[in-house]
Amino acid sequence: MLGSPNEGVPQTLLEALREHNVDALRQLMKALSIPKPQPTRKADMVHVVAERMADDALLRDIWAQLDAPERMAVRETIHGDGKFNAVRFQAKHGALPNGLGRRTDHWRRVGTASDGLRLLFVPSYRDGPLAFVPADLAARLREFASPPPEAALRTTEELPETVSIPAGYGERGKTRTLDVTVRHMERAAANDLRAVVRLVSEGAIAVSAKTRRPSAAAVRRIAQVLHGGDFYDPFAEKKRKWDQVPGPIRAFAWPWLLQASGLARLQGARLDLTRKGRESLTLPAHRVLRGIWQQWCASSLLDEFSRVDQIKGQQRGKGRRGLTAAAKRRCVIAEALRTCPVGSWVAFDDFGRFMRAASLNFPVTTNPWDLYLFDQNYGSLGYEGSHDWEIIEGRYLLCLLLEYLATIGMVDVAFIPPEGARPDFRHIWGTDDLAYLSRYDGLLHFRLNDLGAHCLGLTEEYEPPSVAKRTKMQVFADRRIVADGSPSVEEAAILETFAAPEADAVWRLDTERIVLALEEGGDLDALRAFLAERDEQPLPETVEGFLERLGRDAAALRMRGAAILIECADADVAAKLMGDSRIAKAGLRAGERHIVVRAKSERGFRNAARAMGYGLRD
Repeated sequence: MLGSPNEGVPQTLLEALREHNVDALRQLMKALSIPKPQPTRKADMVHVVAERMADDALLRDIWAQLDAPERMAVRETIHGDGKFNAVRFQAKHGALPNGLGRRTDHWRRVGTASDGLRLLFVPSYRDGPLAFVPADLAARLREFASPPPEAALRTTEELPETVSIPAGYGERGKTRTLDVTVRHMERAAANDLRAVVRLVSEGAIAVSAKTRRPSAAAVRRIAQVLHGGDFYDPFAEKKRKWDQVPGPIRAFAWPWLLQASGLARLQGARLDLTRKGRESLTLPAHRVLRGIWQQWCASSLLDEFSRVDQIKGQQRGKGRRGLTAAAKRRCVIAEALRTCPVGSWVAFDDFGRFMRAASLNFPVTTNPWDLYLFDQNYGSLGYEGSHDWEIIEGRYLLCLLLEYLATIGMVDVAFIPPEGARPDFRHIWGTDDLAYLSRYDGLLHFRLNDLGAHCLGLTEEYEPPSVAKRTKMQVFADRRIVADGSPSVEEAAILETFAAPEADAVWRLDTERIVLALEEGGDLDALRAFLAERDEQPLPETVEGFLERLGRDAAALRMRGAAILIECADADVAAKLMGDSRIAKAGLRAGERHIVVRAKSERGFRNAARAMGYGLRD
């Protein structure tokens, strides 16, 4: 469908021809075989070319002489907004027709253009000599030139076990083979959510009051409880001062996600669970994770692009047009993710090409001259070729997918170490010693899973994945669980939800872990079924009794709201206050000098105490 007229697109061929210079008009007359003597005045040239191009039979002849790529370029332009988009065309079709190029090389490529393209496309000083198809000419072409195919996203069901990449700087022509690591993130995210919320409830997550950034100690604690560990070793140390280490990814993301979603808030120098965070402990994990994603989409707490820390100049300030709103970028990317078939692997490069081909654009900056590598002048990303999609938008997308969507379980990922994985930045000044541009460069494929479809609103219902592998296990009367061999990552995650690891392949059912799991909506019947599928013997009586008691006692307490502890000057004051009927309804005596008042009754307590002549100080 033809879009709304684009600013700068000429509405008539006559209008466009008047913008041609005399040499260009002579070439057009030659291409149209205008007989001699040909006019020499510009106005006459314009008139004779326009008159000749008004012939519909001639227009069809021009169309017939175009080759397949040229015809596709015309179809994309006339059924779009009338302006040729080289980036979109190349992403969608793989190569550009001769004579049509990106804005930066339009003037160089125009000499190779066919006569047919010269007759149909008209120039723009800003966008090049073959930039537009005039609106009236496009309308005539649409009578016989069909719309182009829609952009299609390629998927794959099989992933490679290894990939070969260039060996690196100084080893030209050599390659190295790397194993591809695959992580299934649905169950991991549910496990991580419980584990990190537990750390927050224990006051173990310190963050900066100014930047909200988690401390190194907090990241270390989180990394130690992550299901299967972080994507790369978060504690790897540099061997040389110029070396790069990826550092934490999931362990870094969780404190930001909890803050942005309102599950945790800054209390002094540490995170503390909010009321919403405490309530989340009783909800199914997938409901909480869906809420985290929805809140993250609209959040301005952190711009993921700041995590591409090799790219400098991201500060906003006077004279800097700066970065675009991250929330708007996430909305566009979410729209693109909704087109991904659930359960099919997508190569990251194919996804990027699809987004450009489908005009799902999310510019990261309005002024790439603000951004640079190493040196603001020599390393500026404003230079041609230095701010291509792969360098800026591509790195942002890599970060969002690997550090945030994968962390909350929406996508499964396949990756290799980032070193040398994406050498597309090597042409930029000063990058000779860089092993990678971002710590996320190793992401090769991702897969939208059932949880991701649920979070994106594609499905209303969600069923957690079942554990396919069944490792033989034996449950002993002393509550030990011994596995015959190495359980899968998913089996180990279930075990560690209810049991504490004691040795290799040995766990012991743990009171605190079981109660916490039940508080968070866990099910002991699911644990019994899990063990029954792996142990040929029924559960020992002592273990069955242990589980039955915990199942009963875990529901023995109910949260009925927050309360305030009031300390009185002496026991006589406490007795007088409790003698007032209004205060007796609002609180309870707690020892000789203390009264516990429901938080919602604080105002009533204060009023009653004042009427009796007693003041309350914080």
